[in-house]
Amino acid sequence: MSTKTSTSSHMMKTTKRGRPFLKDTLDLFATLIVSLELSTHKQFFRTFPNSFTTDEAATNLSHLKFSQSNRGPDPRDPSRIVTTTTTTTFTMTRDMAKAMCQHFMDARLIENAADRTSNLFKERGVYMLTPKGLHVLERFISKNGMTADHLLKVFSSQPICLKLLHLERRAGDDEIIISQAVITALFKRFAGRSANYHIQTSHVSDPAHEYHERSKGIPLTDVVERSGKNNQTFKNCFAAVAALEWLCDFTSIVGRDEAAEMAAHFVRFGLITLVSDRRKGGDSAVIFTVRGSAGGAAAAQGEFRCTAKAIYRITEEGRKLAKWDAARPSGAASGLRSPNDSSAELNARPSTEASNEGGATASEVTYGPGSGQSSNPTLAQTTDAKIHRRISMAEKLRADYKAGENAAANAHNKSSTDRLKHILDEPALRSLFREFLRGNFCEENLSFWLDVEDFKRRFNTTSSAIAAPSSRSTKGGATPGQAAMEKHHEALITMAFVIYNTYLAPSSPCELNIDHGLRNDLVVYLNEVMTETTGKAFQGRVEPEQAQAFNATQLQTMIRLYERIQTHVFRLMATDSVPKFTKTPRFLALRNWVEEYEAGEVDSAAIPSSSLTSPSAPPGLRDQDEVGRAYMSVSQAAHERQDEKSGASATKSTVPLAPTKSIS
Repeated sequence: MSTKTSTSSHMMKTTKRGRPFLKDTLDLFATLIVSLELSTHKQFFRTFPNSFTTDEAATNLSHLKFSQSNRGPDPRDPSRIVTTTTTTTFTMTRDMAKAMCQHFMDARLIENAADRTSNLFKERGVYMLTPKGLHVLERFISKNGMTADHLLKVFSSQPICLKLLHLERRAGDDEIIISQAVITALFKRFAGRSANYHIQTSHVSDPAHEYHERSKGIPLTDVVERSGKNNQTFKNCFAAVAALEWLCDFTSIVGRDEAAEMAAHFVRFGLITLVSDRRKGGDSAVIFTVRGSAGGAAAAQGEFRCTAKAIYRITEEGRKLAKWDAARPSGAASGLRSPNDSSAELNARPSTEASNEGGATASEVTYGPGSGQSSNPTLAQTTDAKIHRRISMAEKLRADYKAGENAAANAHNKSSTDRLKHILDEPALRSLFREFLRGNFCEENLSFWLDVEDFKRRFNTTSSAIAAPSSRSTKGGATPGQAAMEKHHEALITMAFVIYNTYLAPSSPCELNIDHGLRNDLVVYLNEVMTETTGKAFQGRVEPEQAQAFNATQLQTMIRLYERIQTHVFRLMATDSVPKFTKTPRFLALRNWVEEYEAGEVDSAAIPSSSLTSPSAPPGLRDQDEVGRAYMSVSQAAHERQDEKSGASATKSTVPLAPTKSIS
């Protein structure tokens, strides 16, 4: 195995608002958190676990190294493995580091542990990750192949944002691309599936419970205003400041100014309107104004008042767009959750697509032009595409999916294969499928398939983030990236043989029932390697001291052998388990529930016909190729914790895993 090392650096690009581009902000934030040792700190006679101080953040940011190593075959000799390590170094002064942390606060990635309402990054403060920050961190760790075992306690103990709505940005200036489809998607997430009137309870507020309630949509209340001698009651009201905080907490919006512009577009489209602004004459007022093409329900201009006393309400037009008054599925109408009750969020993402981004699989809902294959579809085509995607998800749950009119066995087998792929991609379905397999004493098939997928992802890419001194190398002359790769290689060896000892060794705890030839090929190879490296014959199990002699090329050969077994297990589940699973009452209830939901939501993204002739665009946005879109990412860690709370949690795998499996 040979190693190539390259070093790259660049200046962070900044927007006209003076903040770094969003991708750079998120990457630097996650790199910083991975480099920190989050611990318990005290301030104002209170204790804050999993926190860090201003000094710790500034010290690490002053010289932060991010190294990523990628393995692949040598182009000149495919039998050899080449590891390419790229190291990026972030350097900044203390003042710059504090300014960067202020951007993290503005984006709602971190918060003041002692005062969650504070928006300022202070000199001597203690800070914790927000649920949104944990969501971003989870995706970064999974995408870059990080182990990050020191962060497991954070993911298991703090609330995580389950769904984060991402708004597409222009490459040139990092501004959100405004389109009617984007505003529609954003407002529907903002308003929620029903009016979110939070019921006050007498017990002390729990931050996790409070966050869960807010995630359903902007908290609403009724406001009574005096009109002459009479009082007038306005329903579905919210404070302007609360709206800004909500948009920053549950979407990729960064900063109150950007949130205010989005809220101003809500006003422009007639989705919300001002009820009152009772600020005193001497109080300052910040008013954001946006302009765009008038047409349909959209006005040429909209403004949003960012004052502490400003109250807005959701209009009748907003209610219609949010589909509050539409008939809901029977389960939802009665307050019931989905039939498997393992994911309250299945109802929030009717069209779910698995996205494999650098090994980080995420469930995503895609809205708006740009999400399909066409480079510039019309608004009508976009609506049709959304309807098609929504129908296709229900069809994936049906027993006759893709079988069409062909009743031949080949069509049925293809149907089972496609359904299994969908089950493996969908966290809620996968959890229900695991329960079914456990009841039929063959859960090890699914566990093995998932563990091998995770092993393959980790083999190809690994990353590390450390706060390094100015010296270029670590002990022994190795760079931080090389040291991380060596450590990662040791972990991979351990993982490879934990899989073998768990699923394939004789009398293993979760022994697979597979073809003798497949098992024999693996045993023959292990015997060959063990005899060559240790001089001792293979005895059926691999001990830790024997495993350490393996190199990257030998690990890659093991992966190929594992993949053959994985393919066999996949076919077994598709032909034997899936047909039985799709006939179970719980699966049928889930399928019917999704179909009912989609029947009520199929036109939820429909755009008024009067607006189709005049699609809105802000000044300066005239490039027809720049059509925005929005998509939802779903946190696997948060989803699995919901499963645990609902009693539908899968048993823990015996293979050590990162905070995110190959969803995330």
